[in-house]
Amino acid sequence: MDASRKVRTNTVARALVAGSLASLASVIVLGICARREGRAAPQPLNATSHWVHGDAASRRTSIDTQHTGLGFATHHGAALMWGFLFESLRARANQHGVRTVLRDAVLTSSIAALVDYGLTPHRFTPGWELVLSKRSMAAAYLGMSAGFTAAELLLSRQGQDSTARTSDSKH
Repeated sequence: MDASRKVRTNTVARALVAGSLASLASVIVLGICARREGRAAPQPLNATSHWVHGDAASRRTSIDTQHTGLGFATHHGAALMWGFLFESLRARANQHGVRTVLRDAVLTSSIAALVDYGLTPHRFTPGWELVLSKRSMAAAYLGMSAGFTAAELLLSRQGQDSTARTSDSKH
């Protein structure tokens, strides 16, 4: 495999991991925030399915495939897309310290929030505004940042471990 193809494959794999961890972290935060606000934990994800089921989806309190499943799939797909932006920022970063990783994670999540709630028509927003306060919505985007950061730290550590194993085996 040529070097440029290997880099592209690595970037795709990293983006999938970053997006998945960002998705899971934000879903956990959404559920916690919903409960704190007296809502059912699945409601924010159910609300995300409003692009198909209308705003009434936000009133669904139970877990089901039509609402929660579709909401999660929609949210996860969007988080994967944002994972590609995050990994693009990381690939261009001159520095690799935790502070720079956090900067890129927060920047990516901020862009996601701006696009989701500033540029996207209501029908295609995440729908969280139908269920949660702005404070809880912001917490969900911070959860996304935490997921991106965790992915970068995990993947960097794995890369260091494999490099160490490779150099150890050469001696």
